[in-house]
Order: sequence, then structure tokens, then C-alpha cells
Amino acid sequence: MTHVSIRDLSKTFPGAEAPALDRLSLEIPSGELTALLGPSGCGKTTAMKMIAGLLAPSGGEIAFDGRSILRDKPEHRGVVMVFQNYLLFPYMSVADNVGFGLRMRKRPRDEIARRVREMLDLVRLPDLGGRRPAELSGGQQQRVALARALIVQPKVLLLDEPLSNLDAHLRFEMRDLIRALQRKMGITTIFVTHDQEEAVVLADRVALILDGRLRQYDEAAAFYRRPASVAVARFFGGRNFVAGTSRGGRFDSALGPLALPEGARAGRGTLTIRPEAIRIGGAAENSLSVRVADRVFMGTQTRLLLRHGEVTLEAVLPPDAVAAIAPGDEIVVHLPRAALWVLEEAGSGQHG
Repeated sequence: MTHVSIRDLSKTFPGAEAPALDRLSLEIPSGELTALLGPSGCGKTTAMKMIAGLLAPSGGEIAFDGRSILRDKPEHRGVVMVFQNYLLFPYMSVADNVGFGLRMRKRPRDEIARRVREMLDLVRLPDLGGRRPAELSGGQQQRVALARALIVQPKVLLLDEPLSNLDAHLRFEMRDLIRALQRKMGITTIFVTHDQEEAVVLADRVALILDGRLRQYDEAAAFYRRPASVAVARFFGGRNFVAGTSRGGRFDSALGPLALPEGARAGRGTLTIRPEAIRIGGAAENSLSVRVADRVFMGTQTRLLLRHGEVTLEAVLPPDAVAAIAPGDEIVVHLPRAALWVLEEAGSGQHG
């Protein structure tokens, strides 16, 4: 297993006005699975290609177990990258594709055959070694690409948008398989994705990159419960933001006074609460009278648009919990103290 240290990693392409990646710093513990998350063009794939040695950094450092790899050629870094379009050799059988890396390393034939069988069993394709890639589904090709990468036991495995080419029903299956393989083999793994659900389900830690800069590096739950900024909260589906002032464990705003959890930031700020954290009904504290402006059925959930004076809140609740509620109704909602979080005021140093 390999500990990956990334310090102030930057890349500016010729003619560009701003860096594609600006001083990225991460410590990725040995054996962990880390997601580089962000929208298209944010710099996440640029970071991955620099780790792989496919791009030279403009500045910064990359080290494996404390040793810089920047002067190492890509083939000497112990890194294997699985690309978005798999890049399988079409003229080779599945077994030959999987064993390719071992043949390049001049391993004995019997060892290659044994290892290929083991890897095909691991990726749940035990009987497809004789087929060509064109005879496989997209999900099967993805498994072959994973097997080909894992068979050489890399120090670091890189996955570029590993699920983006799969149909929705295959993504759940592949997510489970990738996670199971990574845990079984203990290989430090970094994957790029634009899908926050994919990052949350797969990763031990998530690095959110927006506009070339790291905005938060944390366990998945923190992005929902304790986002670092308004921009981070919005990326993870935050919808409720209210300006006000925090002092003495209370937040004063157009919603009135609200009790805050311990450790809330003081001073001017932006209060946020997840839509799914709002509850119907009153409580001893943090209860509001609101008017239901709209109701949208979403299958497993129902979204309510709520108005309190000039403030609009969005709540997401189980359909059964709001079956009797209709637009125009006046209801009472509860904002649980533990679900409230105060961010730096939008526009005061944060990038939205």
C-alpha cells in the first residue's frame, strides 16, 4: 500500500489566463479510495494525469511514501490508469488483454495463465477469457479494464470517470464491484468523477475541486453536514441559504431567532439547512409558521416550497408525511438545531 502526498500541485497551460489546477494539496493515506470530484473543466483530470506522468506540473510535488516521483517516467511510477473509454486491445482476447501487463514484465506463461484466471474470477467474468472486447457489454469491458489494471498490482490505481459510460442500472453493480475489489486488494486508489453521489458511495474521502482550486477535502458526510462554503453546499444539493448574524448560540435573520449547535461560527454569516432535514410539525425551539407555495412529487420523495415572509425554504420529505398538505396551506415546520450550519457570508471571500 502507498501513501500519496500532493503538495501545491499546479498546472497552467500555454496561453491560459488562469491555472487549470491551482496549488492542490492532499494527503491520501495508504489503501484508501479517494475521489477527485468537480464539474467538467475544474482541473480534476489534469491532476490525475500529472500523478500518472502524462502531464508535467507547472509547480508543486507528488510523492509516494515520502519519495518524489516527478522525475520518474510514467512506466516507472507504479501507477496504472483506467481510462474512461477502457482502451482495450480489440484484436486480443479478454484473457490476453488482462495478461498484457504481465507479458510486458516477462513473467512465466504458467504464472500469467494462473493470474489471469484469478483476476477474471475476481471481476466475475470467469468464462469469458476467450472472447474479444467487441463481444462484451460496456459493463463487461469495464471489468476487463479493471482486471488488466489490477493484475500488475500497482502502487496506485487511477480511474477516470469509471462509471460514466455505463447505463444507470449497471452503475450500482459496478460501484459495488469497484469498492469490493479495492478493499480486497488494498490498493491506494484515486478516481475522477463529476457525480457527487458516485463520490459519496465509493470514496473514503472526497476532494471537491471547483475552478481549479480545492474547496474541501473530507469524509463524505461532512459535505452534507458541515460544508466549508456556500459553493460547496450548493454543489452537494444545498438549497436553503439565509443571511444573518450568529451570536451567543443564536442566529438572527428574517426567519427570527434560531438556536444553533455548539461550535457555530460567530458574526455575519449564511445559515444553511439541508432540504431533507426540515421536519413537519412544531417543537420547543426553531419552529416556524410557513405557507406552502408549491408541492412536487418526485417518486420516493416530495419537495415542498415554503415561504416565511420574504424567505423561501425547500423541504424534501417522504410522500406519506405530506400526503395531506397542499399548496396554499399554512403549516408549522421544525428546523432541528443539530441540522443548522453557519457558513461565511456569501460573497465575502467564498467562491460561489
